[in-house]
Amino acid sequence: MKSIFITIDHLPDCVRTQVAQVGQELTLKKDTGNAFDDEAIRVFNKNNSAIGYVANSVETVARGTYSAGRVYDKIEDGQKCVVRFMIEDYLIAEIACAEAENALE
Repeated sequence: MKSIFITIDHLPDCVRTQVAQVGQELTLKKDTGNAFDDEAIRVFNKNNSAIGYVANSVETVARGTYSAGRVYDKIEDGQKCVVRFMIEDYLIAEIACAEAENALE
C-alpha cells in the first residue's frame, strides 16, 4: 500500500511540545470559511482542539508530502491521519485511508 503523507504547520509552541506526538491520530476538517485559502484544511486533536493546518504553499510543504490543495477534493471531511514524524516546526502525518490513496492516482 502506497502511503500518502501531508505536512502540518502553523503549530503553536505548546501544541508541538505538549500535545502532538508520533503515533497520534488527528482529524482533518475542511475550513470552508477561511478567507486566505480556499483549500484550507484544519487539523484537530482527539479533544477536538485545532492544532494547525495542512500546509499548502511551496514554502511550507515538506518535500515528498502532498499539499492541502492536492488532497482537498480527495478526502472526506473528518478524515483521519496519523503523525509519523516531528521535524522542526511541523509534523508529517500519514493519511489513513485507502480511498484517499486511490483517488490521488
